[in-house]
Amino acid sequence: MLWVRPPNCRASHLAHPRKKETLMSSKTPLALMKDKFGDKAKLVEAVEKLTGEDLWVARTNKSKGLAHVSNAKLLRLHGIFTEVKGKFGTREKLIDAILELEKRTKDAGYRQRLLEWPVPRLYDTYKSTAKRAEASKPAAAKPAAAKKTATAKPAAAAKPAKKAAKKA
Repeated sequence: MLWVRPPNCRASHLAHPRKKETLMSSKTPLALMKDKFGDKAKLVEAVEKLTGEDLWVARTNKSKGLAHVSNAKLLRLHGIFTEVKGKFGTREKLIDAILELEKRTKDAGYRQRLLEWPVPRLYDTYKSTAKRAEASKPAAAKPAAAKKTATAKPAAAAKPAKKAAKKA
């Protein structure tokens, strides 16, 4: 019979025992749906309230409807639609915000292409564009600060040269 040393059997491990790690289980989409809405019919009803002409691109199967969509997708749609409705109000305003961030407000072809996209895709595009715009702002501020210090240094270097010229 072969004896195998258990892991972490050194004295240092015994002196400082680790706490047992507890795994936090995330709730399933079914549990989240039941907590927030009670049953699927109420969730579908809440999503349908948000799917008016101002937010929704009608691409659903008419025979099935939203009742046959998974709970996870419905919860994601509900979350995105409430955020977009609160922040922008309509798809048009969301598209305008994307065009403004990308500095392409006069690009009619790009606007037409964005009009075909569904709201979740538009909102994801908005978030990534906003994140890119935020990342480029500090980078643009650094060269301006470098220019200020570069212009200040030659003036400071010229003063000692003048003093040296007066002494000579």
